[in-house]
Amino acid sequence: MTRARDEESFDHWSRLHGGLDPRASSWVRGWVRLTHAGARPLARSGVHPDAVTLAAVVLTATVPLLAALGAAWPLVAVVPMVVAAVLDGVDGALAARTGTDSAWGRVLDGLADRCADLLLLVTPVVLGAPWWLVAGLAAATLLLEQARSLGQAAGMTGPGAVTVWERPSRVIVVAFTAASCAAEWTARASGVDLLPAVDGAVLASVGTVIGLALALVGLAHVVRAVRRALPRA
Repeated sequence: MTRARDEESFDHWSRLHGGLDPRASSWVRGWVRLTHAGARPLARSGVHPDAVTLAAVVLTATVPLLAALGAAWPLVAVVPMVVAAVLDGVDGALAARTGTDSAWGRVLDGLADRCADLLLLVTPVVLGAPWWLVAGLAAATLLLEQARSLGQAAGMTGPGAVTVWERPSRVIVVAFTAASCAAEWTARASGVDLLPAVDGAVLASVGTVIGLALALVGLAHVVRAVRRALPRA
């Protein structure tokens, strides 16, 4: 029975992602299993997928607020960040299990994802990264998703390409940046200062630069995939 449920979950994920097979990757396979496991108790409780989608955005909004408290709080902010990321997958799994998958749900999920992206990117700003650098990262991220959406509207099937700057990568980079800033504060508070020139602002800036590099590579990847997927004049 469990195997049959897994196969059904994999097939549903594949339909939502343009025919990509999650069985081909142990990471994606595990992610699908995790989100469907989280969806089971919610389905039994009668929770609507849209409520889970909105809850993920609300949780993400707490991330920069907690990070702004400074000291070790950026590390605490990683917890709602990860929970929100999991909920972002649970809503789709819940819709599949309850038969409530809809066009509106997919639109709402996309809007929620973009809100979550922007809320996450407020975190490096409150940690000390220059706002203009983070604005560049936000622009590259939105351009990547816009290129994908336009490609799909023009006839491309699925995401076009799985890039180095998908939502899990965005969460990982921001989480690592926040944890690094918290670790730096903890080390200084303990009297350990191995790199005096490196503070939280520098770490936040480095994390943003890494994110920007990944975003630009991902943008180029998607644009190339869209160009190949669409018929040439």
